Amino acid sequence: MMNLVVKQPPNSFKTKRLNIQRCDPTFADSLFESATESVKEIYPFLPWCHPGYQRVDANQWLDFALARWQNGDAYDFSIFNQTDGTLIGGCGVSLIDEHPVANLGYWIRTGYTSDGMATEATLGLAEYSFRYLDLLRLEIIMSTRNAGSRHVAINAGAHFEGTLRNRLFLHGQKHDAHLYSLVPETSKEK
Repeated sequence: MMNLVVKQPPNSFKTKRLNIQRCDPTFADSLFESATESVKEIYPFLPWCHPGYQRVDANQWLDFALARWQNGDAYDFSIFNQTDGTLIGGCGVSLIDEHPVANLGYWIRTGYTSDGMATEATLGLAEYSFRYLDLLRLEIIMSTRNAGSRHVAINAGAHFEGTLRNRLFLHGQKHDAHLYSLVPETSKEK
């Protein structure tokens, strides 16, 4: 897969309530704290956030995310609340293939859900991706059982394109998935 980004994109961006920064190994303690608070809600859909999650897992993820950024394969961010500086989640885009299309993902710490922060981060990341990564399309794929993620996609103005049969395999179970997309013309303003 080729790196589609010719210029080096910024390491961070802001939205109304969030500071969104490139994943960095110095965030390991904050990531560990945020993930362990959120295992019950996140684990069913994002197996990386498992009941035995440890600091070493946070360290490994942040190192991996930084390497993917440097290779131009993915752009992973940590989401911080501007008010108190708490790491409240993550978001990112990963290139799918040689076309300027990427998968967009997000998660929010349990104590900060239901306040529109995931939607705000998604809209900010979409704007960033279209402006700095020259992407033409972002896809958001989630289990049909993940009502929270679907709610975020809808609130971000993503277009529902259909249900993909057996698209995900989580915890030994097949999941159908919803496919939503964002393209520059349909992205909402922040």
